[in-house]
Amino acid sequence: MTEVLKRVKEGIEVTGVGDEYYEFLRYPKVQMTVSIPVKMRDGKIRTFLGYRVQHNNARGPYKGGIRYYPTTDLDEVTALAMLMTYKCAVVDLPYGGAKGGVQCNPKELTRDELERITRRYTYMIADIIGPYKDIPAPDVYTDAQVMAWLMDTYSQIVGKLTPEVVTGKPVPLGGSEGREEATGLGVAIGAREAVKALNLGMKGIRVAVEGFGNVGSYAALYLHNWGAKVVAASDSKGGIYNPEGLNVPALIEHKKRTGAVLGFNGSKTISHEELLHLDVDVLIPSAIEGTINAKTVGGIRARVISEGANGPTTADADKVLREKGIFVVPDILANAGGVTVSYFEWVQNLKREKWPKEEVVSKMETKLVKAFHDVLGTSRRYEVDTRSAAFCLSVERVCESVKLLGIWP
Repeated sequence: MTEVLKRVKEGIEVTGVGDEYYEFLRYPKVQMTVSIPVKMRDGKIRTFLGYRVQHNNARGPYKGGIRYYPTTDLDEVTALAMLMTYKCAVVDLPYGGAKGGVQCNPKELTRDELERITRRYTYMIADIIGPYKDIPAPDVYTDAQVMAWLMDTYSQIVGKLTPEVVTGKPVPLGGSEGREEATGLGVAIGAREAVKALNLGMKGIRVAVEGFGNVGSYAALYLHNWGAKVVAASDSKGGIYNPEGLNVPALIEHKKRTGAVLGFNGSKTISHEELLHLDVDVLIPSAIEGTINAKTVGGIRARVISEGANGPTTADADKVLREKGIFVVPDILANAGGVTVSYFEWVQNLKREKWPKEEVVSKMETKLVKAFHDVLGTSRRYEVDTRSAAFCLSVERVCESVKLLGIWP
């Protein structure tokens, strides 16, 4: 949270929107902690802690995911809610920022236990969520099924089917086509636009992908399809490298079949750190936070970094990247494809429409390309790096809305 607040303060100072807005944006509007009693499979009652934090809604209803994780706490959820405010603003979505979570370990829970936790948690926060109040979505260790349970519980409470209360649902229940690949595609678009900004061609651009999960694999697939050469990929079990390029569709199938990228035909095994230090044009960190840090940043040789993960670069490493002149597409811009398609899902649900995948992807690309160039223009206008520019732009937009609304009473 400290780093987020530092970025916000810098954005306020650079843009000159008014120092008083720092205190206004420093604190979330609502912080809710709930206890969630659940009957477990052994018949005993266990109580979990749940959270929902609503940071700011000057630009529209609150929007943000719900995560199920053992270490989730109020500070973490608050920081993530703040980030959502600025992520939505930088892509110019009519949303504010929120985040939620339950302190639990889904790997130790049965499907029935997960359903009971989800339904009880939804019941506890039902008064503060809603289609025009706060629209949750999936996050770490939650998925379309969890969102279906949330939607059904809320619908039962209000007495009518309300698919627009949540996004990231299964497609048969009102989920949007294109949602699965949205975040990875957004990361790929960020990398592509950065390559263009540096007057480089996509054909043969060398790419390394750290974290070959949903986000990383789709980012790799789209870049591969656009003519880039993906030479390295890694997951939690290790990394692989082939200087001639990896067959990305085949690698995705290999990962589905074996559960890892290791052992892919024609590749050699490398470590995570070796992947980060490869001589490539584009590096995509899409694993966990903090992998580009004081220890690893010195050896990075990429010309472009498009951040698929949230917070993959530490503050001290970020300074080194600036000094090296590496073009960074920051996380609040690069991985905003997911929330963008979530917005499209919400609009479809409100209108009771169903858009084809091609329309969703086209609308998302238009939105993200514009956001990229808005950030690039802000960077040049204020003579700051792209990460600072993303926060400057989002802070400007949020503060403008606050000013226009006024403070009442």
